[in-house]
Formats: sequence, C-alpha cells, structure tokens
Amino acid sequence: MQYRKDKYGNDISVLGYGCMRFTKKGNSIDLDKAEKEIMAAFNAGVNYYDTAYIYPGSEVALGEIVARNNIRSKINIATKLPQYMIKTDKAVEKYFNEQLSRLKTDYIDYYLMHMLTDIGMWEKLKQVGILDWIKEKKKSGAIRNLGFSYHGNTENFLKILNDYDWDFCQIQYNYMDEVSQAGVKGLKAAAEKGIPVIIMEPLRGGKLVNMLPDKAKKLISEDKRGYTAAEWAFRWLWNQPEVTCVLSGMNTVEMVDENCHIADAALPGHLNEDDMELIGKIKAIIKEREKVGCTGCRYCMPCPKGVDIPGIFSCYNAMYIENKKDGRFQYAQAVGLTKDPVFASQCVKCGKCEQHCPQGIPIREKIKEADKKLRPLHYKIGIAIARKYMFRKAKKKK
Repeated sequence: MQYRKDKYGNDISVLGYGCMRFTKKGNSIDLDKAEKEIMAAFNAGVNYYDTAYIYPGSEVALGEIVARNNIRSKINIATKLPQYMIKTDKAVEKYFNEQLSRLKTDYIDYYLMHMLTDIGMWEKLKQVGILDWIKEKKKSGAIRNLGFSYHGNTENFLKILNDYDWDFCQIQYNYMDEVSQAGVKGLKAAAEKGIPVIIMEPLRGGKLVNMLPDKAKKLISEDKRGYTAAEWAFRWLWNQPEVTCVLSGMNTVEMVDENCHIADAALPGHLNEDDMELIGKIKAIIKEREKVGCTGCRYCMPCPKGVDIPGIFSCYNAMYIENKKDGRFQYAQAVGLTKDPVFASQCVKCGKCEQHCPQGIPIREKIKEADKKLRPLHYKIGIAIARKYMFRKAKKKK
C-alpha cells in the first residue's frame, strides 16, 4: 500500500475505506461480512476509515469491528459532526460524546464538519462557539485533526478553506467534476496551503462504471492497458500528487483486493499522454448527453444578481448524463443550499454573462429552461424548508 502524508507528516493510505455502504442483513448491517471486508483492507495496509453520525449503523459497526480485532491504535478513524443539526453549543458536545461511545474510543483521528455547502454554515457554527470547543478538544487529544467535508461551488469552498487553519478537507472529485464542486481549483488551493485532501465520490456513486455509455465501455475494453472503468477513475485521481486519499465504499472482499492492488501501483504522474487522451475521450462521450455545452470556465461570472450559472448548468447536465433524481439532488446540495440565494429566478436578463461566454451559450434562455427542470414545485418547497432549517439562527448558551 502506498501512503501520502497528512499535515503533520503522518502516513495516510492512498486508499481509504468509506463505511457508508456496508451490506445490510434485514434492517441492520451484516457485521460479520463487514468485518471480513474491513480486516481484508486492514491487512492490505489501509489505515483510513471514514464514517459519519448519519450513516445508519455505520459508526457502531466500525467501532465493534475495531474493538473485536484490537486495531484501534493502528488505524485512523474519520467521522463527522452533523453540523446541520446543531443549534446550540451543548448539541455539539452531545453528538461528539455519542460518537465516541458508538465508536468505542476516546479520540477521533480526523473529525469533520459534515457537508458544508456554504460559508454561512461555518459562520453559524462559529456563532455557537465551535472554535473554543475545537481548541479544547484538540488540546485534550480527543480530536487530533480537524477538517470539513464539502458540497458546493468553488468560491464558497475557498472562503471556508481560508477562514480557519484546517488540518484536512474532504471533497467530491473525479474526472467529471474537475470544474464543478470544489474542483481542481479547490484541490490545488488546499494543496498549496499544505492541507491534505480526502476524495469522496471517485466513481460518482458508481456511475462512472455502471452508467457509462456503450461507446465509452467499448473504448475501455479495447485499450491495451486492460484497465477497468473503475481503475481508470482511480488512477486518474492517484496520478495527481495533490490527492492524499481516495475513499471507496467497498462491500466485497474481492472489491477490497482489487482496489488495494490498484492503489499499490498507481504512483503520481504514472499516466502518460495516451492515457490522458483516452480519459478525455471517455469524458467527451459522456458529455454527448449534455443539454448545455458549459465547460465550467466561469468567464460568465460573477453574475450581478448572484446567479450561479455554471453550478446550475452542471446540475442540469447531470440530469441527462446520470438521471433526473441525481441531477436535482446535486442541485439541492450545491446550488439550493447556499446562504445567499443563487437561483436562476434572480436573473434580470442583463446579458452580461453572454458577452463573456466563449461557447456562445444563450445563457438567459438556458438557465430559465434548466431552472424549470431542476426545481419542480415539490423541489422548490423542499429546498425552501431545508434552507430555513439549515440557516436558522444559532444560539450560544451561557
């Protein structure tokens, strides 16, 4: 297994175990099966295990497996504070102590503020006294590294990244997300600050394997390398030295073995020009399904009224590259849940964006079309309720 360094020079395996997708047995996790998979990864050198408060049964299962096998001191556990459920300072302590109990441990190696989508969410946590709480937990050793996981646009990622002395961060990133979410710009910005970057959704939830167009599958099968679709996606990530660790939700021993084998071989810079050209062709085939030819260059930004034009188009295209449900979910996360509204309905048709678009996209027409598809009535209601809940006023109790 290869390892890359965290902020303090400690080794993190380049492959991390994502514990969100353990196999279920009835209504609960199949603990014996999960144990075999976890221990196969551990024996292959994987030392980073990622879970979260809201993953049903995951923290408890991981804690039990680690305790059974007496490996706590030999691995890194990463879990996440459900910041969207926090209203008071007392809630922070409550959730953290519950997580320690679930995980059968008295410290967390890598603790994240879960699913920040906007600087406003981090500001709300600061209002309830999170900075003093973090300082105390780090001083006591209960938290060894503090970070955040992120779904949102690049601008908000950079604001959060620069607002605190983070120890690490976690972003959605893959060869189809280079210019969406935090993107390559966010990845490089974190690396320049010496902040390790953990990657989630390397396969877009399996879609870069299971939902590839036939033309792309044929291209992969005919290539002399003999790599699978998943292997191309993983190797593209590990080819970049700025990537510290790639999470994979492995739920068979065979998957563990395959991913560990790839992780052991994929060194930074190992892909050549022909390899990158093949990945470019795969991306082009996938993009044939797009509704708008937006490249995410952001020359159209900033919009005078705050509309997130590239973010909206990215989610609109996802409805047709993947499926409608996924595109709308991405929209709710990355566009709908920003503190300051960035909806297409704010457009006043000034046309400034179209003057700068290298692709000549009729942006005013297309964002209206996209908004109609991305925000049917029930989504408008759902997003409005979620925004009210997530950005409600925080209270700090004395």
